[in-house]
Amino acid sequence: MSVQVLYFARFRETLGVDSEAVEGAYLTIRALREFLVLRGGVWQVLAERNLMCARNEELCQLDEPLEPGDEVAFFPPVTGG
Repeated sequence: MSVQVLYFARFRETLGVDSEAVEGAYLTIRALREFLVLRGGVWQVLAERNLMCARNEELCQLDEPLEPGDEVAFFPPVTGG
């Protein structure tokens, strides 16, 4: 199974990458995130508690199930003023 992962804002800057195809069988976005965090180093930024995510351009929770070919986006919370 492959999913396309997009990184936005501070995550993109910290990781030095804006997207990648990730191979593996991840049942949920949480499982995918845990895999990415285990890379260590700068990838720890994805362990943030308030991380936001989307699946196929729809905001969702970390327990959202994944299907082959899905697009997952990770981004920090949006603040406005």
